[in-house]
Amino acid sequence: MQFTRRRFLKTTVASAVAANGLTWFGAGEVFAADTVTIPSASHWGPFKAVVKDGVLVGVQPLPELDAMPTKMLTEGLLGRVYHKTRVKYPMIRKSYLANPTGDTKPHLRGKEPFVRVSWDEALAITANAILTTAEKHGNQALFSASYGGWSHAGLLRPQVLQGRLFNLIGGHSVTTGDYSAGASQISLPHIIGDMEVYSPQTAWEVVAEKTEVMVWVGCDPWKNNRVEFTVADHQMYPRWQKIKERGVKFISINPQYTTTDVAMDSEWVKIVPNTDTALFLAISYHAYTTGKHDQAYLDKYTVGFDKFLPYLLGKDADGTPAKTPEWAAAITGIPAQKIIEMAELFASKRTQFALGWSLQRAHHGEMPHWAAVNMAAILGKIGKPGEGVGFSWHYGGGGMPQSTKVMPIGIPQGRNPLTTRCPASRISEMLLNPGKKYTRDGTEDTFPDVKLVYTSGNNVMSHQQDTNELLRALNQQVQTFICQDPWWCASSRFADIVLPATSALERDDMSSGGTYGNDKIYAMRKVIEPYGESLDDFEIFKRLGDLMGVGFQFTEGLTVEQILKNAYAHADPGVPFEEFWEKGHVKLDVPEPMRQWVRHGDFYTDPQKYPLHTKSGKIELYCDVIDKANVADCPPIPKFLEPIEYLGNAKPGQVHVVSPHPFNRLHSQMANTDLRNEEHIQGRQHVLISIEDAKANGINNGDLVELFNERGAVIAGARVTDQIMKGVASLEEGGWIQLDSKGRCNSGSINVITTSVPASGLSQATSANTCIASLKKCTDPESENRAFEPPVIEESKDLALNIAAMDLGTRAFNLKGATLGTMTPGEKLFYGRCTLCHVAREPGDYTMSQWMGITQSMFPRAGLDDAERKLVLEFLAKNAKDAVPG
Repeated sequence: MQFTRRRFLKTTVASAVAANGLTWFGAGEVFAADTVTIPSASHWGPFKAVVKDGVLVGVQPLPELDAMPTKMLTEGLLGRVYHKTRVKYPMIRKSYLANPTGDTKPHLRGKEPFVRVSWDEALAITANAILTTAEKHGNQALFSASYGGWSHAGLLRPQVLQGRLFNLIGGHSVTTGDYSAGASQISLPHIIGDMEVYSPQTAWEVVAEKTEVMVWVGCDPWKNNRVEFTVADHQMYPRWQKIKERGVKFISINPQYTTTDVAMDSEWVKIVPNTDTALFLAISYHAYTTGKHDQAYLDKYTVGFDKFLPYLLGKDADGTPAKTPEWAAAITGIPAQKIIEMAELFASKRTQFALGWSLQRAHHGEMPHWAAVNMAAILGKIGKPGEGVGFSWHYGGGGMPQSTKVMPIGIPQGRNPLTTRCPASRISEMLLNPGKKYTRDGTEDTFPDVKLVYTSGNNVMSHQQDTNELLRALNQQVQTFICQDPWWCASSRFADIVLPATSALERDDMSSGGTYGNDKIYAMRKVIEPYGESLDDFEIFKRLGDLMGVGFQFTEGLTVEQILKNAYAHADPGVPFEEFWEKGHVKLDVPEPMRQWVRHGDFYTDPQKYPLHTKSGKIELYCDVIDKANVADCPPIPKFLEPIEYLGNAKPGQVHVVSPHPFNRLHSQMANTDLRNEEHIQGRQHVLISIEDAKANGINNGDLVELFNERGAVIAGARVTDQIMKGVASLEEGGWIQLDSKGRCNSGSINVITTSVPASGLSQATSANTCIASLKKCTDPESENRAFEPPVIEESKDLALNIAAMDLGTRAFNLKGATLGTMTPGEKLFYGRCTLCHVAREPGDYTMSQWMGITQSMFPRAGLDDAERKLVLEFLAKNAKDAVPG
């Protein structure tokens, strides 16, 4: 545990930099000889790091690559590197260290000190916990909460590396689906044939030329495209301005007036949260009953209208009334005349509907996107240039034309020998109900009996709904909770073992520009040495692999440099690697036809030659597959089903709390930076409150308020505004957690009060935006917000571990791990290249027809050539849900 004088000096200088702030240098800045600039890239954009004497002192944005650098890049990204919340050394919770295999006193998680240990000690205790758990309970008791790959933008994302290691020792239980779009990623492949929520959008030039009306529904691309899964370059921002200058009319259907609405001067139509389905049904009703629907389009491109129409007209067996504008007005809060006005406008103008994922993060979340598809089909819109429905305009630079080029690849995580899984938002339910059966997408499954949770590059304590329920579940069921992270985020604070990972600035990696555009390749060069004793994720998992006898299988004998060179060679961008690495990026040409690409355009042009990958090959207004799934809370046509809680059944004075993506964060990333001071009030997460609700509760702008329900309570800072409708409060997700003596989150973390009820038995997805709470002025905060203070640390005594006696390698071998060498070429490509966005989806999750649709957007992002695509499709054909045995 040596701490050299050189490292001490660097840490001291770094502390001074953190205290005084970093500098945003202009593009033409000239530096002295003792200062170097190093090109790198991040979720927030490409840049040059300015480094003096080994210490990061500033950043230079690259205007020729990034159309709109944000403060997350120029201040936040670099400001957090030397923040006091960095985990400098391996840490183990005091009671866990005292008795790792006995009573670890889990109820003290988040409350007691951590003990600093050496890397050898931490990794041996970690490996022993993994193997002991698997030996006692089977590998299914090992659960990966690592998910999403958002910890950094590179190829060597920690959840992939973790999956690779665990798959070599017999596998582990994992999540399936995701929080972002969990409901619609299950429903839409049945309805319109592709994943849709992760699919590219019509090229912006088509929208600028053809679209007359663009309708945002819970969609805020101006804010959410500030970050990307790969490297944000913000190229859609000037394009949106050009679209606006062409005279396109923007309408925003939303309970709040968004950043996009301000920029695009949108007309604001206020809607009660969780009632969008009713609005789309009423528009469909009015279009049909006034003859403004397109019957020829319905006949040619859809199935099931005859089974949907009775419900619209109030003649369905469920006994509900006709879905008139007056019926919808009472539910949505939108006047009937306004609904009629919109229906007639949409029918008469070339209209593009842009729907956010927020709509489906709700109870019965499958319904709103489906109802929008039906509405657009009834109006005859889908597949026409500048018209139709799109579900990812707010994500990944949606609208930027696609290069179609092959992208660099990392190393595969391999196939998990186990298929025990948990839907992403059901972690608490899984822990509280081991062995319970559940259904997802028509298939029955069983929750594993989890005893160890390992999360790397992921703040599970931030993204899981109903935080108090999660804490109860962890304390009741989990013997060991391991968190691998650079910061003392909430997951680190509540963990048993904390392994300090480097930030993205302390390692080499590689990424691409534009999640969909893929028109640049970026070097993510290491700009400073690791802070404290942190190690990069690759090295941590390699060392664990060495202890368990699979280190060589994990690396395949390759260094990180060799992996990156191989990845770059696969892309073959025509520039030597050394030149690319020195410059930091290479640009790729976009084929001219892609500038006129239209979502669902081929299907519209020739539905026989280019059918959708639904069961019928057409848009399914009624879905037979969903009908046969026989899920009580998800009917085979889109219906308005009353949410478990919303303003329609709330008590007087309660508000509906929505939790949009934050403006100056990527989920919980950046929460610990000084950027929070731009929006935080009295050190807490701000909450938008209407003027009417503030007056009714005696709340003034800048006051602390308390939002509470039976699940918990949060303290936040009030921002009273006319940009949110009465009865609704908006509290951005991703806040860090600090619980006071009353159990209130003193930092304003929304998931302390969100519901963990699943969207439905079809998707088992999150319902985070279905949240009712009471509101009052907070007069009794116990302290300042301490979420960004590190925990108490104690120095360790000699643990006297006999690592050799643990016999870790032999024990791991006895678990009979799978090797990457046993995989077929198509299998290796699928798990290594096609499943990097979250957790690997299993081939059996979808039918082959669905895979044909999903791979249309998956293959370009994975950068597969024609031969590789064929290999993957052959593998999927043998393993899909409907594969013929043998």
